[in-house]
This record gives sequence, structure tokens and C-alpha cells, in this order.
Amino acid sequence: MNIKPLKNIRIEVMQSLESKVQSFMDEYLIPVDKIWQPTDFLPNSQEDTFFDEVTELRELAKELPYDFWVALVGDTITEEALPTYESWLMDVEGINQVEGKGNIWSKWVRQWTGEENRHGDVLNKYLYLSGRVNMREIEITTQHLIADGFDIGTDRDPYKNFIYTSFQELATYISHNRVAKLARGYGNSALSKMCRMISGDEMRHHKAYSMFVTEIFKVDPNNMMVAFKDMMVNKIVMPAMFLREAGQSMGSAFEDFSNSAQRIGVYTAQDYIDIMQKLIDMWDIANMKGLNEEAEKARDYLMKLPARMERVSQRIKIPEEITRFTWVNPAMTT
Repeated sequence: MNIKPLKNIRIEVMQSLESKVQSFMDEYLIPVDKIWQPTDFLPNSQEDTFFDEVTELRELAKELPYDFWVALVGDTITEEALPTYESWLMDVEGINQVEGKGNIWSKWVRQWTGEENRHGDVLNKYLYLSGRVNMREIEITTQHLIADGFDIGTDRDPYKNFIYTSFQELATYISHNRVAKLARGYGNSALSKMCRMISGDEMRHHKAYSMFVTEIFKVDPNNMMVAFKDMMVNKIVMPAMFLREAGQSMGSAFEDFSNSAQRIGVYTAQDYIDIMQKLIDMWDIANMKGLNEEAEKARDYLMKLPARMERVSQRIKIPEEITRFTWVNPAMTT
């Protein structure tokens, strides 16, 4: 009896889904001439009112506290590291950009990248105009993050990569949406709207990637279930896991950045658990039928994991002391 290697099965599944990818693009991505662009939310340098608008932006920026700036800068750097994410996804099994014009999956990645590119663009320009941050230090950190790359534990496996993107796009939705709410609370409606629009994109992308997983569960539930379990065992690492400041070691800034985000409630350990539970519910893991023994064990692990992580998270203490980053103007008050 011939048993196909898992790699071949994954590629066949990706090929079987190609006919649906265009409909996913039509549903979850927005044509370039209809979607918002960064300049829609920033002072217009062609207008005589430009300097007045920049002055207003800078005045409103003074109301934002230190941890808020750290979280916003970290989010911006994460978005600016987009070349890493595109190159990673283009190398996933079943995504072919080489032969001819490539397949529909590579078209998805390019168009998704085009939408994501606007996020770092608008946030970077806002930070520059705000006058509250050290842009050169931010640029150094961004270059380091791209040059250092990342290892999200997926290798070239499309199943694991789609689990990762389903999770991560929802996490970035939460982060940007919380920043939007905080900015509104400080009276900064322009920044709030900007971050809310970014979060809307992230939610659409989350829905798309989670739909890819749904479709794979329909045709290869056993291997998809095991892939889901494997990603949860190894934990979903954040794209900014290797974050560092100038002259520091790789990853040395991530924990302090994460602590800042948790102190102000932008993204917390509880959010991680909630996302995991949402994915378990969305894919109806509890009621999936016809699984083999390995997949059943994987399902059992997944069903118990959120409660187990809840118990662990209750013991986590976030430091109250603010960490000083070179990114943020040291003259700022807390």
C-alpha cells in the first residue's frame, strides 16, 4: 500500500483549493482604487494648511503617555517588517511565484502584502510628524528586525502557516483596535481613526486566513488538526520576537515592549488565550468527526489547552516600572 508523503498531500490540497482563491480575494481584499491610503489620514503637504495641521497633530500627540508611545512604536516596527512576512509566505509549499506568472496563491500573497504595506506607511509618517519619537532609532530597530528575520515554527507547511496567520491577524486587530480606543480617550481622533482603519484590514485578513483553514479541514482534517496542535504546543510567537534596539542583542527589547503593551491593555496574555478559544470554536474542533487516533489526541490537547493556560496566566505578574527605550523622547513625562 502506497502512503503519500505529507508534503505531497499538502501540495495537492493547496492545488485543490486554487479554484476558490479568487473568490476569497474578491471577498476579503479591496481593489486598490477603492481602499484607503495613508495620505487620507495625514496632513496634506500640497495644501497651504499643512503646517497648521502638523502643529495640531503635534499638540495632540503631547497628551499621549509613555507606554502608549512604546506600544505604538512597536506596532509600527512590526508592520514595517513586512518584507520578511512576504518572503516567508512566498516560500510556503503550494505557493508558486516562479513558473510562468505563478499560481493564484502567489497573487493572493502579493495583494495581501499591498494592503498590509499601507499600515507601516501611515504609522511611520504619523510618528515622524509627531515629534515625540527618535525616528533614527526606530529605523535602526526596523532594519535589524528585517535583517534578523524570524522563525515562527511553521517551516514551509501551508497548514501551520495558515494557523499562524489566522491567529496573528486577529492579534494585530486587537492591538490596533485597542490603540485606537486609547487614542480616542486622549482626544486624538485622527490617530484613533487611523488605527481603527488598520484594525479593520487586519480583521478582514484574519477572516480570510481562517477560511483557508476551514477549507483545509474539509478535505484533510487529520493533518490539519495535528498542525493546529503542533502550533499551539510550540506557541504562536509574535512577529516582533527578535525586536532589539541599536547595539543590543537580538530579541532583547521584546519582553519590555510586551510589558508596555500589557500595562496599558493593548495586547495581553488573556488575549492570547481568548484568540486560541475563538479559533477552536470557529473551526468547531469539539464536534469534528471521523478523525484518526493521532488527530483525536491532538483535538483532546487543544480542547484542554485554554483552561490550562488560564491557570498559568493568573500567576503572571507584569512589572509596573516603565522601561526607557531609545525610540521615545526621554524628555516626555509619564
